[in-house]
Amino acid sequence: MRPSNTVVFCAIDDLIPVSGAPLSGFVGFLEGLGDAGIPSVWVTARNRHQLDTPIRKLGHSGPFIAEGGSGAYLPQDYFHLKPPHTVRFGRFMCVPKAAAQPAAAEALDALASETGVSVVPLRSLSPRELMQNTGLPRHEADLLRQRDFDELFFFAGASDADIQKFRKRAQHHKYAVRRAGAFWSLAVHADLAGCVQDLRKLYDRAFHARSFAVALATPETPELVKACDRAIFLTDRASREPQSHANERPLRTRLPTPLPLSSPSTWPTALEAIQNRRF
Repeated sequence: MRPSNTVVFCAIDDLIPVSGAPLSGFVGFLEGLGDAGIPSVWVTARNRHQLDTPIRKLGHSGPFIAEGGSGAYLPQDYFHLKPPHTVRFGRFMCVPKAAAQPAAAEALDALASETGVSVVPLRSLSPRELMQNTGLPRHEADLLRQRDFDELFFFAGASDADIQKFRKRAQHHKYAVRRAGAFWSLAVHADLAGCVQDLRKLYDRAFHARSFAVALATPETPELVKACDRAIFLTDRASREPQSHANERPLRTRLPTPLPLSSPSTWPTALEAIQNRRF
């Protein structure tokens, strides 16, 4: 399929804003990966509708993992051998991990009733309220809530203790409740590491060799570090390492390579490290 068996899993939400230009140097980094024959997989909390514009503008032709690990989306005919279980969403085939909507919407309503914690799903807002709460133009705000798997919401007058109670009960039901920018996301059985593993199996078959997975991670995606063989950790504070939560497995023994998010030298350094596997 390609001359390299390296695959880069890029957490893009801090690198490609919802509106505006990508972070300086990132586009050149992607072009460098392409020139080296190294495929990249985008990892995002956004949905497939929100990715349409950046995919088109940046010419991304590879898979992506969307809605916080809810599913791995594949361009048509990207892999010669098809995965055993896929569902179609628009022009993409998807290897799902989470239960498709309306499972998350129903789970959110039930969890709010069970805990007595008030939540406001974005689907319940009028177009004007949605624009006011997101700060986005109407079209972009509407795209935000068109979800295949997860449900976006915010807490209404909830204390920190209420939120902790809500999240603890969600964990009991095996729901993934996470921050999603200014909002929260609930998905039924989302699994980012599982999405990475599913894609790695497909790349293994395409390469006829075991894939070598490199994470380009941020503070919001510590689980991406654990799912890959090596990792580059992008942060504005080079000393800030991804942390494991109490209910998560500890990070790999080999710590990720930290690089400053806003430094011009980060992207050539990251590209050289990935090409030569110097971590």
